[in-house]
Amino acid sequence: MSVNLEQIEALRERANVSYGEAKEALEICNGDLVEALIYLEKNNKIKSERCSAKSMGLWETIKKIIKKGNSTRFVIKKNEREVLSMPVTIAVIAAIIAPPLAAIGIILALITSHRFRFESKDGEGMEINNTLDKVSEAVDNAKQKIVETEPVNQ
Repeated sequence: MSVNLEQIEALRERANVSYGEAKEALEICNGDLVEALIYLEKNNKIKSERCSAKSMGLWETIKKIIKKGNSTRFVIKKNEREVLSMPVTIAVIAAIIAPPLAAIGIILALITSHRFRFESKDGEGMEINNTLDKVSEAVDNAKQKIVETEPVNQ
């Protein structure tokens, strides 16, 4: 049985395989798309979307990361008032260009009770915010202990 281009294209889209792999699987399975999918799956030839990132060019991967960074914001707040909000991409570039200034800025902001957050447009919860909250609390606790143990001048 001969297979046609539409069948090969349909199998390629579903299994993320090459034309040759799709044609071979369809020929072995007498043009049956479902059987061809099962055949490819049994032979570990189906590539998931995660694996396709490896075959994706470096440039495409970089563009995807930059797009995600531009849609996610780095926000600094004090007393629920937004002090600074910028795309994560800009924050990373600033940290790369001037790492000492970025480190000093973050330390000073923590000492002065500012809070850091990462916010995405799609409202996706970010686990890193839990860690940032814990760091802020630890700094606040350390400041409180220092204030409590500081001797009073008389």
